Amino acid sequence: MFARMLVLRFPKEVVDKPIVTNLVRNYNLSFNILKAQIFPRKEGLMVLELRGNRKDYEKGLKYLKDIGVKVESIAQGIRRDEDKCYQCGACTAVCPTGALHIRRPEMAVLFESERCSACELCVKTCPARAMIVMFDRKVELEEDVA
Repeated sequence: MFARMLVLRFPKEVVDKPIVTNLVRNYNLSFNILKAQIFPRKEGLMVLELRGNRKDYEKGLKYLKDIGVKVESIAQGIRRDEDKCYQCGACTAVCPTGALHIRRPEMAVLFESERCSACELCVKTCPARAMIVMFDRKVELEEDVA
């Protein structure tokens, strides 16, 4: 299974099209939408994880580009400032991937960066501001799928 975190930027001409449905139906891909901001007759933005076999993934990317969707790969880096973190666990309540979770019975907040989708929910939720998410966007995906 091949998977990538992507940012899709939809031009206003295609925001009303069933683009994600077409990725599923025509290219056998699955997805997890992490963030979306799409308005009729305006440009749209979607952050999602797209997965499937590599050939279907490549065909799906070609489809997106052919209809005018700008596709950016997201390579995320996240770290937790251990000096700031006071183990309150607020971040675990909003983490959609389980990258942040509580080890019981110690009640220690653990962070598994390899499970992180860089959705930024922990950054917004952390009262101590201990979570630091850094994005490294790659506009060209040819090197990712080549």
